[in-house]
Amino acid sequence: MLFDLDGTLWDSVDSICLSWNRVLGAHDPALAGTLTREKLIGCMGMLLPDIFRKLLPQLPPETLAAMEEELMEAENSWVAVHGGILYPGVEKTLGELSADYPLFIVSNCQAGYIEAFFQAHGLGQYFTDFENPGRTGKPKAENIALVVARNGLKHPLYIGDTQGDCNAATAAGVPFLHAAYGFGVIDHAVPAVHAFAEIPAAVRRLSPP
Repeated sequence: MLFDLDGTLWDSVDSICLSWNRVLGAHDPALAGTLTREKLIGCMGMLLPDIFRKLLPQLPPETLAAMEEELMEAENSWVAVHGGILYPGVEKTLGELSADYPLFIVSNCQAGYIEAFFQAHGLGQYFTDFENPGRTGKPKAENIALVVARNGLKHPLYIGDTQGDCNAATAAGVPFLHAAYGFGVIDHAVPAVHAFAEIPAAVRRLSPP
């Protein structure tokens, strides 16, 4: 099983907003408090450079490009210490799933963010491998395919919450399970769960004979 991170395993939106606003405010007091939960939720699943351009259109491209690394480093540092909000039943369910299946994370995040998630909540023990565009420079579909190939997976399943997750899984040739409790909606009927604890039963239904 390959998992998305934000909107699937946890909600770290408030931590991200706080860390970004601290950086923005240090550069320009007029930018303090620019980012809000509502604005960031509307961008979940996008690549980080696209999120920055959408949320901070008032900044010249060269200014924003110079700040991107600082914003990502501040986010990783804050999240590693303060964490986010795990969805109910995440650790218990991961323990159950990892006893029967290898687990992976493929997220559209920067390098170090998944490690920050592991550090904050101690869940790295449940995962075999992970990947992100911050390390590979590749989009999510290619990273899904990379993890599948690297680990010799025969019947992979990608679990995510946004249309982008669904599109990436489809492009990678991997079946998709919608985490409908997360941030996004899917524009067509797909298998779905409405709580993280429902995943084991859903996987059993979707598993090949």
